[in-house]
Amino acid sequence: MTNPVQEHYQTYPYPCYPLLASVQRSHTYALNLEALWCRFNRVLPPPEGRGILIAGSGTFAPYPWAVANPEDTITALDLSERSLGRARWHCLLHGRRNVVYRCGDLTDPAAVDGSFGLIDSFGVLHHLEDPLAGLKALEKRLVPGGILRIMVYSRYARREEEAIRRAFKLLGVATPRAARRLLGRAGTGSRLAAYLATADEPESLSGLADALLHPVVHTFRIDELMEMVAQAGLTPLLFAHHTAEEQVEDEVARLRLLEKERYSPGNFVLYLGKGGLGDIRRGEPRLLLNPCLVSAVGRFSLGTTQIPPRLGCENMLLTGREKSFLRRFVTPVLRSELSADDLHRASPYRRQLFLLEYC
Repeated sequence: MTNPVQEHYQTYPYPCYPLLASVQRSHTYALNLEALWCRFNRVLPPPEGRGILIAGSGTFAPYPWAVANPEDTITALDLSERSLGRARWHCLLHGRRNVVYRCGDLTDPAAVDGSFGLIDSFGVLHHLEDPLAGLKALEKRLVPGGILRIMVYSRYARREEEAIRRAFKLLGVATPRAARRLLGRAGTGSRLAAYLATADEPESLSGLADALLHPVVHTFRIDELMEMVAQAGLTPLLFAHHTAEEQVEDEVARLRLLEKERYSPGNFVLYLGKGGLGDIRRGEPRLLLNPCLVSAVGRFSLGTTQIPPRLGCENMLLTGREKSFLRRFVTPVLRSELSADDLHRASPYRRQLFLLEYC
């Protein structure tokens, strides 16, 4: 039986980034395995937790993950051979050779071998016939203490797209070119015109197909998402969408209030954890600079640097003074060796994932 989602991405590989598009390593700081393990487990990842799986990799994600983790093996899993082929070319053109490519269904136990310390499934679960089955399959692939990042559609953030998608289905609009012709006739002041003025996806045919013509789409209210997470046996660790509160329970409460007004700040981005790490011999806490930021704060990094936010909060500007402070942590520094002022200055950098704290 033909898988409609597989057929969709074979026809319209997504996203459509130029093969020469590059990323700075500093911009991948929130993808670094060591940083995430330290954030959520307070220790460096053990040898069995060094593997990374991108479940639903698409055409681009393996590249920034490889940039962020050059010493770790990354497995890119996707239904679409065309998407994987594009991803392979992107990595090769940029000298990234630490990626293994696998074509398969993430719900299939035989799709990839082994377990992983970090799994990314960004924008994938909501395109499965059974999102809960997909989440449970990913939970089984995590080692104890493992971390899973997901992004799923919010019911209220997707209202316009879903209204257009349903209308296209009723009208028999089945290709992005036909959709583009129809959208081009949108009247001034119409909902279609308003959508086109703010959305990025229609700029490419594959983006338009993904946003408005996808064969399988689920959207979630916050309580539906949290119930699915609980049923999968996972623990919510951190919301990372724009403006998210640092504490999970605070963000859930905020989202519930917003949903009463039929509003959402955007789609849900959430880090999840698998328990069972067990007792680990822990030493004295120490702080270390995120490996992705070493060049960004180096002595030859001139002027003020702004690192794009990736965890829901705004990042501090890195002035020369702040870079000098962060350079102190290129090698681990014991917490006991820091003054009270140093610890105060370091606090927002730990929240931003610029500094790792571990035992």
